[in-house]
Amino acid sequence: MTHQNRRRLHRPFPTAGAIGALFLAASTGGALAQGTPETCAAAPDAPAHHTVKASADTVHWGYFSKTLEPAVAIHSGDLVTIETLTHHANDDASRMVTGDPGAESVFHWEAGDKGVNRRGAGPVDASIHGRGAGEGFGVHILTGPIYVCGAEPGDVLKVEILDLKPRPSANPEHVGKTFGSNAAAWWGYHYNDLLTEPKKREVITIYELDSTGKEDWAQAVYSFQWTPQTDPDGVVHETIDYPGVPVDHATVEEKPALTGVRVPIRPHFGTMGVAPADADFVDSIPPSSFGGNIDNWRVGAGGTMYYPIAVEGALLSAGDPHAAQGDSELAGTAIETSLTGLVRVTLLKSDALEGTPVEGLDFPLLETAHEWVVHGFSYADYLKDLGDAAQSEIYSKSSVDGAMRDAFRKMRSFLMTAYGLNEDEAISLMSVASDFGVTQVVDGNWGVHGVVEKRLFAGR
Repeated sequence: MTHQNRRRLHRPFPTAGAIGALFLAASTGGALAQGTPETCAAAPDAPAHHTVKASADTVHWGYFSKTLEPAVAIHSGDLVTIETLTHHANDDASRMVTGDPGAESVFHWEAGDKGVNRRGAGPVDASIHGRGAGEGFGVHILTGPIYVCGAEPGDVLKVEILDLKPRPSANPEHVGKTFGSNAAAWWGYHYNDLLTEPKKREVITIYELDSTGKEDWAQAVYSFQWTPQTDPDGVVHETIDYPGVPVDHATVEEKPALTGVRVPIRPHFGTMGVAPADADFVDSIPPSSFGGNIDNWRVGAGGTMYYPIAVEGALLSAGDPHAAQGDSELAGTAIETSLTGLVRVTLLKSDALEGTPVEGLDFPLLETAHEWVVHGFSYADYLKDLGDAAQSEIYSKSSVDGAMRDAFRKMRSFLMTAYGLNEDEAISLMSVASDFGVTQVVDGNWGVHGVVEKRLFAGR
């Protein structure tokens, strides 16, 4: 059946229990696939609740990978409490690392000894730039991966974000507070268009927010200009070129910032996605068809993400937690703040997708209570689109125009698939009722999102 003149039956998504029964019936009839966790063999009586704490043993830093051992294996419909750490915590370690065992294990760094050695998808021997293992080709601390029993290429992973809470500072001087860092950095859109001297500068602003939930805003504590920092292995970092470098505050000048200004918090995961199949190690910075570093502040509590699955088990990871971010993430980062999330993960099998809004899904899709949000990128699937050199070339080939074109195409397809509009109807509706905005212009593969309200279709 073609899109033309088709009207959807609005078939609901299968329930978690129904999906679980589908794949368990298939899996219990024979041997487990090679590499499948043994916990996948037993049919669950009811959804379980797992906890994945952030530690050096449960995070991977700066990359997605289909080669990683899972931090946990779950069944469809299970709940997961997942701790996530900001990779900017060492901008002020006394507020964001010290006294926190999980954070200390991840950020531990003495000469020749790092809690998490590889930081990025680059070579472990740092043979390109000498910055450190992984070369900082990818920067985000990602918790996981989470292996989803029964997940196969062609399926869709549904991730409901039920709650997000700030991770409290462990420093006894800051009880009830959480801190975050905003870096106006060399990769920001503003960097080559500064007005005041010095015109090549990176500025860190440290923010404070209430960790008890009583206040819904953040405020700046101080800012400082980045100065060359020498890491524990003796490498000098003239710019913010490698994640987790501890800032020596004796070398910077702390200044008041944004006095009297309160920033409404919008906690969200900046980065969440499944493992891509195209390479063993994939830079965490550019988003793509697998999700990843979408940097959309709407991916918060109450939101549901849908990801097309490319590898067995899906291998879901989350991180890059943010307290607040504006559309575009103009300066390069958000308020980068450690968060703990509660998610429900549901597997939607490929043979159960027909007639649902995610039939044929090949991009990360967001659903909220009132909206659908499509994510367009300069390159819809840059790893395939750009070939062998994709992970380097993406940084020089992106444009807002390309991202807008991709968002338009995805919204058109979504409206025709989910609501049975013909192409002319979809284009008219996009023009009069759909909002497109710049998601980010700092992540290599630039992003534009398109939003359509569900209430438009109340009469269908």
